[in-house]
Amino acid sequence: MSVHPRTSTGSRGPAVPATGAPAVDVPGELTDAAPPGAAPSGTAAPSVALPRIVPSGPTPPGPRPPVRGPLRRRRSGARPPYGTVAAAVVISLATLVPLGFVIVMTVATGWETAAALIFRPRVGELLFNTVALVLAAVPLCIVIGIAAAWLVERTQLPGARFWSLVLAAPLAVPAFVNSYAWVSTIPSLGGIGGGTLISVLSYYPLVYIPAAAALRRMDPALEQSAASLGLGRWRTFFRVVLPQLWLPITGGSLLVGLHLLAEFGAFSMIRFATFTTAIMEQYQSTFNGAAANMLASVLVFICLLMLLAESRLRGNARYARLGSGVASRPPALPLGRYRIAAVVGVLALAVLALGVPLGNIVRWLLAGGAGIWDLPVIGETLLQTLGFGLAGALLTVVLAFPVAWLAVRYPGWFTKLESTNYITSSLPGIVVALAFITVAINVARPLYQTVPLVIAAYVLLFLPRALVNLRAGLAQAPQELEEAAQSLGSPPFKTFLRVTLRLTAPAAAGGAALVFLGIANELTATLLLAPTGVNTLATRFWALSSEIDYTGAAPYALILILLSLPMTYLLYTQSQKAAGQ
Repeated sequence: MSVHPRTSTGSRGPAVPATGAPAVDVPGELTDAAPPGAAPSGTAAPSVALPRIVPSGPTPPGPRPPVRGPLRRRRSGARPPYGTVAAAVVISLATLVPLGFVIVMTVATGWETAAALIFRPRVGELLFNTVALVLAAVPLCIVIGIAAAWLVERTQLPGARFWSLVLAAPLAVPAFVNSYAWVSTIPSLGGIGGGTLISVLSYYPLVYIPAAAALRRMDPALEQSAASLGLGRWRTFFRVVLPQLWLPITGGSLLVGLHLLAEFGAFSMIRFATFTTAIMEQYQSTFNGAAANMLASVLVFICLLMLLAESRLRGNARYARLGSGVASRPPALPLGRYRIAAVVGVLALAVLALGVPLGNIVRWLLAGGAGIWDLPVIGETLLQTLGFGLAGALLTVVLAFPVAWLAVRYPGWFTKLESTNYITSSLPGIVVALAFITVAINVARPLYQTVPLVIAAYVLLFLPRALVNLRAGLAQAPQELEEAAQSLGSPPFKTFLRVTLRLTAPAAAGGAALVFLGIANELTATLLLAPTGVNTLATRFWALSSEIDYTGAAPYALILILLSLPMTYLLYTQSQKAAGQ
């Protein structure tokens, strides 16, 4: 490095011309004696001339090379990469195919025929069963999920850390496996009571997990302020804590309700008629007839109404605290004389939701002996399930990247574009399958009952799972690192591979795991779309359990749960990390 002095002519002199970084003027200290040529007394003191350090080596003249790719466009306010936009638009439009199918089939059927098929006693019966099931199961899931989360997170419950994981584990048991276990225990189980029991035990973790995470990250100052104002424990809970849980309650309730509308296997086993079971019956008897399509349109309408209701109930209230707050938790509340009752309560919940299915699976495995382990068939089915799951998860994450990247890096219109991808996830798998069957038969017949068609349906069904994770990962990945890489001359695609992809790899892995879990447990879409002779663990289990071969179905039920447990644990740990644990 070389030092070039700055000249002075009694006032601020011109800088010595030099290449490299521009000079920086540093104000000097005021002294009693002014240097020669200084300003008269009473005027502002000038800046002291300091030396400037510049690189000793040659510096190429001229301005810095222009930044290429998305960085330049973001700074200038221009549009994002056209290729990325085109990919995101095509993907988002493809997710609307099932909804478009319902609209087109309703119009093609004709208003008179559609009205005759919709406004009939059978539809009224299905509507009553569905509404009654939702009104019974959703509130129970809320009460059980919130109560369990509060006991685990806010009280001196013995073994709270153990119960925290155990109470989330039932999410690894598919609802149709839960139904299989309860029917093999109580063969007469059925009706609205049986449907409610199985629904609550299968889906209460959808409320429990987000509620527990919300309680962990809730600002303890709110409860401390309420206590200082003289509010007791119960009044503090209802007036302070419960309002802060409104988002987990509304979001969890929506997930429970949508699962109830989409569930087929669990309700078919207990002979409880819902729209999904009726659509499957109509499809098997008339093969994509008008009656099945009209039932699907009613089901889609109910799903959209549920989405609208959740949006209205959620509102626009602010639930985030200003600033990071204090990383602390309020002191755990002593249970006192309710200590034993609390332990018995969480134990009973764990036994009913986890012990009954696992116990019955073990019972049927012991009853069947080694003869039920048909290893060649089980191995082939497992490989096909893994193949579907891995291919579907990888493709889903890849297709979700451009949509999530645009939504995070270019918010606004692209955020609205991203929201369209969540519509299909609210539709039952049977509706998506019917849409793909209709499109394949009428537009691309060679694709009918092929593996690519099945994977395409999986992508549409589970794309939101990947989107949510990728969006969170991209939001936490500093954009400045991408800008720095491109300012150093790295091409956009190379920057994506070396910077963006590395930063979002954990989020992408989490999204892929959740997609894999959904694919492994998907039943209705696989039943309708899979090629003849191709089975997954879910469809093979369904075929055997439908024939009342409970011993033969037990190995597949066990493998399904073992596959789901790691993904459920990943979801649990993600909720803990989101809460700062």
